[in-house]
Amino acid sequence: ADIDALVAAADGTLVQVTVAPERAGGREAIAALRARGIVVAIGHTAADLDHAAEAFRAGATVLTHAFNGMPGLHHRAPGPVLAAVHSPDCTLEVISDGVHVHPDMVNLLFRLAPGRVALVTDAMAAAGASDGNYRLGDLNVTVHDGLAVLSGTDTIAGSTLTQDVALRNAVTRAGVDPVDAVTALTRTPARVLGETHRLGRLHTGYVADAVLLDHDWRVETVVSDGADP
Repeated sequence: ADIDALVAAADGTLVQVTVAPERAGGREAIAALRARGIVVAIGHTAADLDHAAEAFRAGATVLTHAFNGMPGLHHRAPGPVLAAVHSPDCTLEVISDGVHVHPDMVNLLFRLAPGRVALVTDAMAAAGASDGNYRLGDLNVTVHDGLAVLSGTDTIAGSTLTQDVALRNAVTRAGVDPVDAVTALTRTPARVLGETHRLGRLHTGYVADAVLLDHDWRVETVVSDGADP
């Protein structure tokens, strides 16, 4: 009933939901969301390897920002990251800002799950804006030198990352192959969300959006819907 109310309130705009599968009703929630055409991700979770693997078998297809808000890769308790790696239909999101995840771990993820990594920002309101005080839902957030934390703490609260910087970091800091990094920004997330007209191709029938980057991976021109705004 709660899921039906959520889907109805979204009025067709609900595309993806992140679930903590170890919570009561987690598996049932995954099935119910999938039955309504919603992409289900696993994240903000204390799930261990087995709980996460069960969730992926139940229909979850995304790991929300790998390594963050979940147990990490431990030699005795590999957790949800390895469960996602072992699930061939699972796409692993990663925040490549150099803060949330060490660049070497970003590189490792691309090697463990080739073609299944999606670069995401987890950006909040301060992305592209100046340092200062912001709100994230009902929480107070302070941004200093681009790092967003819960005010008065050192707890990371989202990011100020933009996708061009995520790409640049993946290539220049994490050593990811440029083709793999661009794929993680375009084809992979579009495929996950069923956006088949946004699969990163300049071709008839696809959305005519493009970003031209220089040799340092910095934005030179943005083309939206076939035009330079």
